[in-house]
Amino acid sequence: MQIQFASFYSQELNQTFPVGLGDVDVIVNSLIECLEKGRNQTEHSSPSIYMIPRTFRNQNKNSFKPRMVSIGPLHRKDENLQASEEEKATHVVSLLSRLDSTQKETLQACARMVNASIDQIRSCYAEAISYNNIELAEMMVMDGCFILEFLYRIKKCEESKMGNVLFVQFTFYDLVLLENQIPFDVLKKIFECTISKFDQTTSLIDLIHVAIEHVNPFKEHKLKSNSNATHHHILGLLHECYQYQYQKAKSLEFSNSRFPSAVELDRAGVNFNRVRDTEWPLVMEVKKYRLPCFSFPWGRPTLIMPVLDVNDFTELVLRNLIAYELLMHSKHISQYITSYAFAMDMLIDNEEDIAKLVKSKVLVNNIGSNQEAANMINSICKEVALKDFFYSDQWKELNHHYNGYWSKYVAWLRRTYFNNPWNIIALLAGVFLFVLAVLQTIFTINPAKRDK
Repeated sequence: MQIQFASFYSQELNQTFPVGLGDVDVIVNSLIECLEKGRNQTEHSSPSIYMIPRTFRNQNKNSFKPRMVSIGPLHRKDENLQASEEEKATHVVSLLSRLDSTQKETLQACARMVNASIDQIRSCYAEAISYNNIELAEMMVMDGCFILEFLYRIKKCEESKMGNVLFVQFTFYDLVLLENQIPFDVLKKIFECTISKFDQTTSLIDLIHVAIEHVNPFKEHKLKSNSNATHHHILGLLHECYQYQYQKAKSLEFSNSRFPSAVELDRAGVNFNRVRDTEWPLVMEVKKYRLPCFSFPWGRPTLIMPVLDVNDFTELVLRNLIAYELLMHSKHISQYITSYAFAMDMLIDNEEDIAKLVKSKVLVNNIGSNQEAANMINSICKEVALKDFFYSDQWKELNHHYNGYWSKYVAWLRRTYFNNPWNIIALLAGVFLFVLAVLQTIFTINPAKRDK
């Protein structure tokens, strides 16, 4: 008795292959072995470095591809980055020359520590790595030493060694690309074998803060990180600086009506102001001022928010942080940056909204036209699913204020009579003439009463 199996390739060739009953057991055992490997990989691996999904990458491919240096295995074969390999080697030689031990001794110590955890390193990558263990370990040591020397030069202001300005600028941003990471544990091991031997005053976190402060799009807020926490990589450390344990996320209830933009909120009586002295760099609060001894609020409500520096690299940083949140959400990485991006997307519809936020000093536009800035912010959240919105209460309050009767009346007045100076002059002239007419009527009636 024969059992017929038609494979994909046999269908292509219009062929069938007879498989005996004895072979079925072999096939089943092979399948079970594959399933066991998959189960073990799921249980023991915890990837934190991913290739960006195609749908998200297609929104802006340049935001995910390194421009100057390849870090890790995912872009190692990129021909456009091969020229920087020599520069990386120069940095490694410079780092090794700072130590009293010989180059060979230091490299042996680094390679020994990296090789001992090579399986764990491989499991940090979601994609299958084509390099063998020796090649991967060599890559980790080389890239780890390069990163440490690059950041150490900047930290110690060694201008003579910094090299080309463009190399420095692009390398900073290459270090926070999700696809261009090496595990934090690798940096830690190599740091212990190198810099910690000759400089006990500088920590690994201190060095990495040199990079993340440079790329931080919220320049007015100094980033803080927990040195005792477990970090995935440099991008992960940057993301941790935006976390706030006391901020609770809620689902955002989207209705058929759109949310009001910055200009519309302004017309409805909402102010915008930058946040000062806060523990959470992404804080957004709606504040209403109250008179002493009175429970009701007075004046215009104010949306307190961080100052966003919009430059040529802002989109790159935000997109990689959002991708990290998107791919790591099942591992309890919260959507802080995604929430902020959605909030800004709701505030900004066009160049007028950018102009309003710039005037309110909560946004700095360094990329040219306001329309370019608006297009960039509006494009960031495309193909992104938001599960946890950290500003749900604030946006409900803003929406409630905007839809209120008094706010709509104020907005109508501002659109109708206060949208340009001539309308204001005409309104004041009309009020003045009305007052004159009332006074004239009063004085006309009073003499008539005295005559009676």
